[in-house]
Amino acid sequence: MVQGSLKIHTENILPIIKKWLYSEKDIFVRELVSNACDALLKVKTLRDHGETTATDDEFRVDLTIDKNARTLTISDTGIGMTADEVEKYIAQIAFSGAEEFVSKYKSSDEKDQIIGHFGLGFYSAYMVSENVTINTLSFRPEAEPVLWSCDGTSTYNIDKGTRASRGTEITLLIDKESDEYLEDLRLRKILEEYCSFLPYPIYLNGAHINPKEPLWIKSPTQCTDQEYLDFYRHLYPMEDDPLFWIHLNVDYPFHLKGILYFPKIHRRFDWSKSSIKLFCNRVFVSDNCKDLIPDYLMVLRGVLDSPDIPLNVSRSYLQMDRTVRQLASHVSKKVTDRLTTIYNTDKEKFFTSWPDIEVIVKLGVLQDDKFYEKAKEFLIWKNLDGSWTTIEDYLERHKDAHPNKVFYTSDPKQSPHMVELYKSKGIEVLIANAHVDTALMNFLEGKISQLKFQRLDGAIDDAILDTSREKTLLDADGKTEAVNIANFIRGNLSDVQVEAKSLVSDAVPGFIVLDESLRRMRDYMALSDQVLPPGIADKKTFVVNTNNKLIQSIYGMKEKDPELAKALTTQVYELSLLSQKELDPSALSDFVARSHQVLEKLVR
Repeated sequence: MVQGSLKIHTENILPIIKKWLYSEKDIFVRELVSNACDALLKVKTLRDHGETTATDDEFRVDLTIDKNARTLTISDTGIGMTADEVEKYIAQIAFSGAEEFVSKYKSSDEKDQIIGHFGLGFYSAYMVSENVTINTLSFRPEAEPVLWSCDGTSTYNIDKGTRASRGTEITLLIDKESDEYLEDLRLRKILEEYCSFLPYPIYLNGAHINPKEPLWIKSPTQCTDQEYLDFYRHLYPMEDDPLFWIHLNVDYPFHLKGILYFPKIHRRFDWSKSSIKLFCNRVFVSDNCKDLIPDYLMVLRGVLDSPDIPLNVSRSYLQMDRTVRQLASHVSKKVTDRLTTIYNTDKEKFFTSWPDIEVIVKLGVLQDDKFYEKAKEFLIWKNLDGSWTTIEDYLERHKDAHPNKVFYTSDPKQSPHMVELYKSKGIEVLIANAHVDTALMNFLEGKISQLKFQRLDGAIDDAILDTSREKTLLDADGKTEAVNIANFIRGNLSDVQVEAKSLVSDAVPGFIVLDESLRRMRDYMALSDQVLPPGIADKKTFVVNTNNKLIQSIYGMKEKDPELAKALTTQVYELSLLSQKELDPSALSDFVARSHQVLEKLVR
């Protein structure tokens, strides 16, 4: 067996870091400012241990642009470095002083967590620089200032520095391809994106960049409703106020803080866009929390901050592991807990908010069994009278009249004649008009024993039939009047299934029935942009009401004026299709033309 050591050519390291490590050049600002904040935190920690003296008002980070000299300087009043420490922490790539410091002065307080860990952040400066210098003075008594400089090659120079006070000053000589980083507005935008909530004051050419304290680090009991609203407006200045929010504060089995807001859903709302901002120790990482948040919660707004989130080396995105999955599960649990609380304590607010949270809840039910087990308590449906109910309560109320069956309509204005049929019998009808309701009903039928959802026009239900007035008298051929009416109507229509029934209301001439299972399959395929199998769209039944005067009149003119009878039959059929949104758009012009012809003939 042969053993050896990996050989790393240092002259190749910086080009790799410069080109491949970071996805965006802007990140160098975040890295250098984060390092400066770490240096300040180290001084604070040493002071708390009695190893140095410093006051809080001394702690600050300054960025200064000099366009003439083409330099950007990041200066802090932090711990500083000796010449030996510069050699150790700067000259050795990927040797992070943060790890060593944390192991010595470990704190359980999240506010005292060091930001950097990998020891590569400093070298992000070379993405935009021809040369970088470090002018630093250690906090240690008798320390000498140190000047380190490197032009991005494998060689560097160390000399005596000029700094007279504790801290570090990093100066970047900006290269010609990176002029944008010498613009005040450009730097301000980057700082506001990545560094708005860092724990120490940051100044750009003397202007304070981060005056707002991150609300999520406070205890929920210390925050007012107005503070939550103000913070939301700070994060999303162009959006309406949120409906409500959830303040996360978790210490075990991982650390997680954050505030999640339920936004007001407007017409231009982008359901596919993730707007939750991910932070690690108050440093902005990403606005893509796809792996940390279940799909059904992606519409939420707000921030999540956790030092336990596993990031890639460049701190640009998540790396999936058990912690991420636990975090996702915990966030989902907190959401259901909050919704349960609102439902139980302020139902009016919950009902008012339902149009905005309905899709979130229903998708959660479909995608997550644990979510369903909690959400079924507040998975509500509105009925035609404007009252709200859960499916369980609905079934309990009607267990004697129509056990295990739930009647619904997707649009009560679409087929008012159908609605009146059921209302006349005192049957409670729910409204199911969300895009996900078809899938949700399939899901619930699998969860609740014997449950069956039935749309009003999904079957000829016994509840709307009046058997006492059925046309049962037989003619000379042994056929009932109902059979004859059905045959007559069928003969006037081509390839249409027809049934003649005695309905409880005389006002309804007829309606279209499409089997519930076929309708759901059609709705599902339409949502997924799939083509319907041949014949599916044609499997409708035209139910005519033998008690309706119009149907009786049309049937009565079968001998006297069969042409008009046929035209009226077609007209009644297509009116039913039209009222139930089943009429093919291509047939509309013929429908209008026939309407004029029939009216003209009736007037004559």
